[in-house]
This record gives sequence, structure tokens and C-alpha cells, in this order.
Amino acid sequence: MKKRVRQMEAALLAAGICLGNTAVCTASEESETASDWLYETVVSWEDAVIIEAENGVLSGNCRVKSGKTSYVEGFQAEGDSVAIPITIKETGFYDIAVSSKNQGGYKENYLLVDGASIATFPTESKDAFADSVVEYVYLEEGDHEITVSSYWGWICLDCIKVKPANQLSDAVYEIEPKLVNPEASDHAKRLMAYLCDIYGEKFLSGQYCDQGPFGIENACIWKTTGGKFPAVLGLDMIEYSPSRVARGSEGKAVEYAKEYWEEYNGVVTMCWHWNAPEKYLTGTWYSGFYKDHADVNLVEIMNGEDPEGYDLLMSDIDAIAKELKVLADADVPVLWRPLHEASGGWFWWGADGAEAYIWLYQTMYKKMTEEYGLNNLIWLWNGQDPEWYPGDEYVDIIGEDIYPGERVYTAQTDVYRKAVRYGSEPKMVVLSENGCLFDPDLAVRDGAMWGFFCTWGGEFVTLNAGFNTISEQYTEADMVKKVYESEYVITRDELPDLKNYPLPEDTESAD
Repeated sequence: MKKRVRQMEAALLAAGICLGNTAVCTASEESETASDWLYETVVSWEDAVIIEAENGVLSGNCRVKSGKTSYVEGFQAEGDSVAIPITIKETGFYDIAVSSKNQGGYKENYLLVDGASIATFPTESKDAFADSVVEYVYLEEGDHEITVSSYWGWICLDCIKVKPANQLSDAVYEIEPKLVNPEASDHAKRLMAYLCDIYGEKFLSGQYCDQGPFGIENACIWKTTGGKFPAVLGLDMIEYSPSRVARGSEGKAVEYAKEYWEEYNGVVTMCWHWNAPEKYLTGTWYSGFYKDHADVNLVEIMNGEDPEGYDLLMSDIDAIAKELKVLADADVPVLWRPLHEASGGWFWWGADGAEAYIWLYQTMYKKMTEEYGLNNLIWLWNGQDPEWYPGDEYVDIIGEDIYPGERVYTAQTDVYRKAVRYGSEPKMVVLSENGCLFDPDLAVRDGAMWGFFCTWGGEFVTLNAGFNTISEQYTEADMVKKVYESEYVITRDELPDLKNYPLPEDTESAD
């Protein structure tokens, strides 16, 4: 059995939490019915303790609203907050539930521990208090302060609930290197086998760099780290979108992908900011992947009310498939991440709900796999919400895109733990886009073993910096060095010969 790298194994069932004004808490029991492979130990929310919000320290406009149920309101502006002191008797990992309701629609606000922001939590319920859980927060023995602070504001806060965290099972990290495409190429199988072999033990470094292997982002990393390059090169198929090609765009991502694999033994991941077909562009043409600049009704296309729209979308997929076929013919495996960040709703492919999106994703999978024989693709799903999950049979890897702010080096463990629950069977989870880097030591401690990270380009690396000099707005140079020098992080020079990596056992060659 593969060993997990996570080195902090606290016996949390016996952990003690000391909180003022505690009471029995009833919260969601979703984790109690989780799949057998997910958790090693489960702690019920019935064993949690709570602190009423009115017993915290109120700042700004926050005030107690008394009645049958007392709560705190007045989250209106920056600085409005409630700080709750706690004493932890045993170092370990804890789940924190914020019980709140909104005042006029969906809201998000900050949860801080000891002054450091650890998450933004949603408040979706208006009529009744409901829990939003932040999982697996590391707390050392001693005194701490949990704070709810206004970001969006306009919530009523009832209480904070704390319990020892559920422990993930080793099965979460033990991924079988079996791709969903039964005709997957040998090189795709080899790459997946390698990813599975290191999963739970190491992180692949990655960087989006539109200018290719030696573009400005990679140059900045090379200069900052004294000669290191990322193992994964991120590229975008945006310029191959027909509505951009019609205006003179020329894509180079395929050329760069081939170069990174063939010349430098690097790993390639690709997304596609799908510029909508010309018919649907309503705003700035080069921003036609945003819903605000394209009027695409996926529901009408899906149900047959817009047959021309269906033909246009299929034609666009054809154009991208033909470009990817160049890589398939060259035997270049690709971590393919189409229709990303759908549940956010800002891209047109996510603007009409989960059902229409899933239809489009599955249609693309079938078209690219069955019609074009793109057996070099490893399918990386990045819908970011379980309701948008297209099914285990369409997903090789699950990706999350996280932009937590500036110089936030936490491992985003809460998001990782939620992502491992998307499928009905274990799937590898990766950080398919990130703003700032995470501290690999914290990720190992927390068990947030992202298969790889891939930092977005532009301002997150280079903007407003000198020539080939890292911008420290999001990640300081010292943290970049720490990440790329970490024993847990694999850089390009540390990759094995991926073209000759052993094929998974009991798998016949597809070539």
C-alpha cells in the first residue's frame, strides 16, 4: 500500500476542545454516509461543541439581535466582525461550521483563525440558519481566536461549531492508473501511471505560459529559482477558436505543446477559453468566452430549438479536435481541461445550468474520443461543483481553480477535501489553476496532496516587475524558491523519462 506523505496523524477522536458556553450541536450528517473508501475515521457533528455568536467580541456595526433566538447582525462593511476565543487542548485538525442566514440572497464572508484568512464561506439560506463547513483546519494546543468578518456582508450569525475532523482514508491517494478512454495511447497511459505513482507523495510544479517553454513566466521562474523550470506547461487553445481565427488569430499552443514533450520531456496541460461562434458574439469579440459578451443559450441548443447553434458548436469542436489530432499523431499526451470553471457562471458554457453543461461536456468527450480518436487526451474535469460532475466514466482527473488572494500560502485543504468527494470512486485531484503558490510543507501536513499545481500567468507572476523578474504581489520570491526547492515538489529536470515510463500492470498496449 502506498504511503501517504502526510505526517501529522492526530488521534482526534480523543481530542479535547474547550469553549465557553458550550452546548450539544446538531449539524449535517453528510459525512456519516460517505463512501467506504473516503474516510478512515468519522466524527459526528453530534459530538461537536458550539459558541453562540453573541458571546464573541463584536466590532464595527455588528450587534446582538435578541429574541427567541439571539444572533449577531450588522455585517455591512469592512471591519464588521465577531471574534470568538477558543482553547484547544490537543494539537490536530478540526472542522469549523458557521451557522448563518443571509439578508437578501447568496453571500460570502471571511473565516479567520488567529487573524489569518483560511476561507470564504457561503451563506445560501435566507429563511433559516444553515451550516457552512470549513474542513480540516490545523490548530495547535492552546488559545486561538475564530473570527467571522465581513466581505460581502449582510448575514445573521447564529453560532460557530467545532469538532475533530474526519480522517481521509489512504484510498483517497491510491488511484488506479486506468483511463476512461479504453483506447488510450501508450504515452497517455505512461503519463497517467507516473501521476498515480507520485500522487499522495509529491507535487508536480506547473506554470501557464502562453509564449511556450521559454516564455516570460517560465523565464521569471528560471531566474528566481536559479535554473528551475516547471514540470507542467499550461497552454490555452483560445486562438484556435474559429471566431478568433476569422479575425486573424494564429494559435501556437500545439507547436509549444509538441516542443515541451518532445524536446524537454515536459508535461502539457491545455484549457480552451472557447470564444463563442460569431453568430452569438454580442460584446467585445476577443472576450467572447464570457457570458456577458456572448448570447449562447445551451438549453435551446440541447433541446433542439436552435439546430443552427448545435451545428456551430460542433463545428468549433471539430476545429479544436483537428488541432489536437496533430498532437495525437505525434504521440503527445495532453492533460485536457475543457469547459473549465463552469459552475461559476461567468463563461457562456456555464451560464445555463448544470444539465446543459453536462450535455456539452459529454458530447465533446464522445466526439473527440469516438469520432476523432484523440486517444492522447487525459480528461481533466474542472466544473468545480458536484452538481456539475459529468460522471466517473468521463473524468480521469478532477481539477480545482483557486485564487485565494495575495500571498496566501495555505494549502486550500478545505477545497481539496471537498473535491475528492465529487466522484463515486477515487479520482486524482489537482490544482489546475492557482493565483499564489501554496506552501508544500503545509500541504503535506494537511494531507492536501494536489497532484500538480499550475499557476496562471500574467499578473500572478510578472506584471509590473522588471524584465524576467518575478512580481511579488501574489507570491514572494522566497516562497517561489521554497516551493521549487522543496523535496516534495518535482521540477522539469527531476521528471523521469516519460516516453519510456513503465506501462501500468495488466494493461495491454493500445498502439
